[in-house]
Amino acid sequence: MTVRVTGRVVTPAGVIRQGCVEISNEQITAVAEYPSGRDGHWILPGFVDIHTHGGGGHTFTTGDADEARAAAGFHLRHGTTTLLASLVSSPFALMRAATTAYRPLVAEGVLAGIHFEGPYLSAARCGAQNPAHLRDPSTAELTELLELGRGTIRMVTLAPEREGATAAIKLLTAHGVVPAIGHTDATYQQTQAAIAAGASVATHLFNGMRPVHHREPGPVIALLEAPTVVCELVADGVHLHDGMLAFATTTAGVERTALVTDAMAAAGQPDGEYELGGQRVTVTAGVARLASDGAVAGSTLTMDAAFRHAVGTGVAVPEAARMVATTPARAIGLGDRVGALQPGLRADLVVLDDDLNVVRVMRAGTWLD
Repeated sequence: MTVRVTGRVVTPAGVIRQGCVEISNEQITAVAEYPSGRDGHWILPGFVDIHTHGGGGHTFTTGDADEARAAAGFHLRHGTTTLLASLVSSPFALMRAATTAYRPLVAEGVLAGIHFEGPYLSAARCGAQNPAHLRDPSTAELTELLELGRGTIRMVTLAPEREGATAAIKLLTAHGVVPAIGHTDATYQQTQAAIAAGASVATHLFNGMRPVHHREPGPVIALLEAPTVVCELVADGVHLHDGMLAFATTTAGVERTALVTDAMAAAGQPDGEYELGGQRVTVTAGVARLASDGAVAGSTLTMDAAFRHAVGTGVAVPEAARMVATTPARAIGLGDRVGALQPGLRADLVVLDDDLNVVRVMRAGTWLD
């Protein structure tokens, strides 16, 4: 049976004002004009979030499969049809346990994979990462996790200045896992060396990084200028000033800019007390901060809100759609499966009203509701 979804269809080539997406089984079979006398709702590709720690009161950081399923379900209702479960810096035992627990969820399609944000990070730039768990990259640990995961692990964030980082980057790349650079005090030259070794994502650019200086550009400039690196940006108005968001987007271009939520369990929940990686987090007016020192501790963002924020700062809808779907899908090696409204890709759609609020969500050809 063929299903037709009509409206303002946002494709990689632009907007079809009166368009139609045809779906058969789980795939998009055609995208074309469909004159209907009105524009209708916005039809976008399902959002792809490559960096999120939880949401809806549930977390990915404990390795609990039921919690992970619930967190993924919360973000799905906000249009995220492809999602990596991000952990924070953890003991190796927890990394093993999470890999084992989440492997069935990846096989089922609930998760697109695991993202280990740490523990191979800089103590000087740890942000809300638990400093007790930080350590140098270990190829022995990574090899064991890769064997245990059987394709479950899709991205690992590390600081390139730590001993063993280059060997870890090369190992990850050889196994098809994306090495990301983040929570780093690296120099410009150290960052360039990591990129040359295979690092291809900047974890929440600017945040948890040595600041830019005119005599020491640091990691930010090296990542922004590298044509092979996709730069994550947290578009919530808290992690980044809107002027910096616009600067980074313009500099890297939408082909290298991926909006992420970096959400924690408090996303979609009331203000109050929460936990992240063994540390207490206080959420006030929707902003999550460590209770100990006030460091920003993830976000309460959802991808639909990130999309609206980007459009509100002046990013055109087609370009913002690339930043929340097409570019992040390509960054984690899924661009041939999801991330755009084009024939042959999985039928993941988000329907938005004129205010860019979610009306309906389709994943793999099935409406969520």
